[in-house]
Amino acid sequence: MFYRKNLPGWERAMRGVGGAAMVACGLLGLPGMPIGYLAAGAGVVTIVTGFFGFCPMCAMVGRRLPSP
Repeated sequence: MFYRKNLPGWERAMRGVGGAAMVACGLLGLPGMPIGYLAAGAGVVTIVTGFFGFCPMCAMVGRRLPSP
């Protein structure tokens, strides 16, 4: 199944940076704590949505990129 991208380029880049920061804070700031692993997991999901350019939650609310 193919999904249409619903994230603009600038937001994809920001999701990558923000997700990396979440992973770092979760694993380095809260080492060995369950909340740290939860934050790191959320960061990984954020990075993946930025990498693929598709966010399921944005799609649920009807967000689409403008057609060129």
